[in-house]
Amino acid sequence: MLIDEVTIRIKAGHGGKGAVAFQKIKFAHGPTGTAGGAGGSVFAEGVSDLGALNQLRFKKDVSAKKGMDGRSQFRDGEDSEDEIVKVPVGTVIHNLDTGTDVEVTHVGEKICIAKGGRGGRGNFHFRSSTNTTPRECEPGLPGEEFTIRFELKLIADIGLIGFPNAGKSSLLNELSSAKAKVANYPFTTLEPNLGAYYGLIIADIPGLIEGASEGKGLGIKFLRHVERTRVLFHLVSAESEDPAKEYEATRNELEKYNPELLKKKEYVFLSKIDTIPPAEMKKKLTALKKKNKNAIALSVLDSESLKEVKKILAEVEKEKEV
Repeated sequence: MLIDEVTIRIKAGHGGKGAVAFQKIKFAHGPTGTAGGAGGSVFAEGVSDLGALNQLRFKKDVSAKKGMDGRSQFRDGEDSEDEIVKVPVGTVIHNLDTGTDVEVTHVGEKICIAKGGRGGRGNFHFRSSTNTTPRECEPGLPGEEFTIRFELKLIADIGLIGFPNAGKSSLLNELSSAKAKVANYPFTTLEPNLGAYYGLIIADIPGLIEGASEGKGLGIKFLRHVERTRVLFHLVSAESEDPAKEYEATRNELEKYNPELLKKKEYVFLSKIDTIPPAEMKKKLTALKKKNKNAIALSVLDSESLKEVKKILAEVEKEKEV
């Protein structure tokens, strides 16, 4: 099961307290208490693993350790190690306490989401010409603490969209080495699947239905993944009674969720044409072309129609390289 959204409490480590200590050498009793170490910070690091958020599924919080307290004989307390949270590239980090958002955009990128507290000063740092035996020290400062929501938005070159059972998973499997589940019933895809076609990443977005933007079917859970794709491949099944109406319904859901989605470059396919008679296919394709004049007939069992898809993919790859 893909976890693409999780909310946890993040706690950075407190700084260690400063020490009060004095030199033990005869006739030299000056202060030797040092500063405490800094508390560990919490960082989010981008990784290529799409399921990286699964590690946080049952966690309530992530905490870094406290810095070591200051010691005598001029020995500073050691800083605590930072805590690293691995998140998939494309994760948006929402700080629910400050209202700020930041995004992890590439593998290896580290973003500090909670800074560790500074260590307190020991009495050695308070010495002066008028105070040669200070007994003051500082407590370590508290580390930052926030409620964080991690939200994964897939970054892909091409997003396969459409109603359930439109043939998206079959097309993904045909074009890549993906092994997405395929069956002849709705909602066989319950989480996004990714595949690679040469230099392109293709995402199979789980089926949308009319009312998805209002919570029906799988709801808006996966609509956000459409936002991060460069190009949309909109599949409409030839088995549909009214493919043109189904096409418009999906477009309406995209618009309700985010009108900007309709500005993305889109290719439309009447899929599964091998399941209906040729005359019926032509009639449905003509109706679909009235909604989008560039609609193309497609069957994963037909090598000629797949060649058309691969030509489009080659064009998308060229545009990506520019």
